[in-house]
Amino acid sequence: MSAEERQRQKVAVVIPAYREEKRIGEVARVVRAEGWDLIVVDDGSDDRTAEVAGQGGAMVIRHERNLGKGIALNDGFVYAREHGVEVVVTLDADGQHRPEEIRRFVEAYVRTGIPVLIGNRMADTRGMPRIRRWTNRFMSWWLSRLMGQYVPDTQCGFRLYRSDVIPYIEASSERFAAESEILLHVARRGIRIGAVPISTVYGDERSKVNPLADTIRFFRMIRRYRSEKAT
Repeated sequence: MSAEERQRQKVAVVIPAYREEKRIGEVARVVRAEGWDLIVVDDGSDDRTAEVAGQGGAMVIRHERNLGKGIALNDGFVYAREHGVEVVVTLDADGQHRPEEIRRFVEAYVRTGIPVLIGNRMADTRGMPRIRRWTNRFMSWWLSRLMGQYVPDTQCGFRLYRSDVIPYIEASSERFAAESEILLHVARRGIRIGAVPISTVYGDERSKVNPLADTIRFFRMIRRYRSEKAT
């Protein structure tokens, strides 16, 4: 993809971050080195996340208290859209997504025009913890049934959204349920969702996934969504 194509798309990266002072600096540095504008939403961290992100070249939005991943994403989306961004790419702050692969999403969008693209780690799960693999497959199967279109890795936070769908993707859920809630709102409006293969990256960091608690949050979100849809 040429620099001219990249400029025409007006791409910005949005990263929600909570207590990620150890990793956000390197993630921000690589995103900026790849040539992308970067917005980090520090969701009420009580460490140096905001400071380190700023040092890495990010524009930082800071919450005074922890409001949840859904709200953090919303604030990043709103800021991006208000500043003329046409395409938003999201990724996680903990280094489990490779910023070098952002271009895969933008190139896929330029090639296909699909307005929502979700990273897919499920083609090669050898590096993925077993409980995470089972949870992802189950939730992706269940959510795909509800949406009426197949998304192989619904829990992946590495994504692309065209800015005109942003008004339809507001989420209030905490943690990983936010990603699922966004997809339900998108699918409900008949917006097409595609997938982009990405690397599976897991280091020696402690996973933030709590299989029981996050599964409970997931089903609570589904129940709330169905209730809202019925009204």
